[in-house]
Amino acid sequence: MKAVIQDKYGPPEVLRVANVPLPDPGAGQVRVKVVATSVNLSDWETLRGRPAYSRIGGLRKPAQPTLGSDIAGWVDAIGEGVTRFRPGDAVYGDNLALKGGFAEYAVAAEKALTLKPAELEFIEASTIPQSGAIALQGTRGAGPGKRVLINGGGGGAGVFAIQLAKRAGAHVTGVDNAAKLDFMRSLGADEVIDYHRDDFTRQRYDLILDMVAHRSVFAYRRALNRGGRYHCVGGTVPTLLRVVTAGVVVGGVTGRRLGMLVVREGPANFTPLTDMRLAGEVATQIDRTYPLEETADALARVGAGQALGKVVVTP
Repeated sequence: MKAVIQDKYGPPEVLRVANVPLPDPGAGQVRVKVVATSVNLSDWETLRGRPAYSRIGGLRKPAQPTLGSDIAGWVDAIGEGVTRFRPGDAVYGDNLALKGGFAEYAVAAEKALTLKPAELEFIEASTIPQSGAIALQGTRGAGPGKRVLINGGGGGAGVFAIQLAKRAGAHVTGVDNAAKLDFMRSLGADEVIDYHRDDFTRQRYDLILDMVAHRSVFAYRRALNRGGRYHCVGGTVPTLLRVVTAGVVVGGVTGRRLGMLVVREGPANFTPLTDMRLAGEVATQIDRTYPLEETADALARVGAGQALGKVVVTP
């Protein structure tokens, strides 16, 4: 089978397409014939090996040779003990532990996957698992009278987060680069901020979901109303360390809560968003699709912050 291989950390140019043996599913695993795999910011980070936390499990070289966790496709074979699926089932999920989605076939844990609704196209299904879980958990507490800010609002998780916060009745501000301002407005954002021009921490919010944390703990505290919450999902290692240490103290003494969003994985944490999508309450946003041979270009587009929504690789 064909797979996109990464032998070392670096820019997209380190990737290569190679013929590799077909993987066999182990106990509790299934083999999926991949139809679509969406690109997440976590894929870009693991490609480069930066920030440092992206090297967990593989300090000198990637723990898994093939990236891609948000997969959708057909069950091709099952391992011992698998009871929820059989060959021919259409499935999707976040295969974060094993990855391997940028290939013609991938092996995933049974518990990471769920059946794909027939009404949902494979490409759409691949955009939901990781981004959907982040958005659902990161916007809890949004509601009427609340001011919510999404930093990275034009990206994969941000697309869903803006829609969910707006659906909950909150006043929503989206932050991203200038090329994404109109896009965020189209998702329902009441206000938009170009982070190159304006400092969003000069205003105050009740809830902040930050995909790319890099400011000081004191700036984030300043941006919160008393009783407000700040959640970061990604960012620089120094910033994340300060948030989980000093942020707890600084926030606590001022009646604010600052911390990292520990995202719960598994189908139960993203299928509610699928239900909303099927009910017409939220929309998926596909920026571009790429063939397997152009996976490096797909990752580069996400890494450069150019994607309006999700980028998908279609083996």
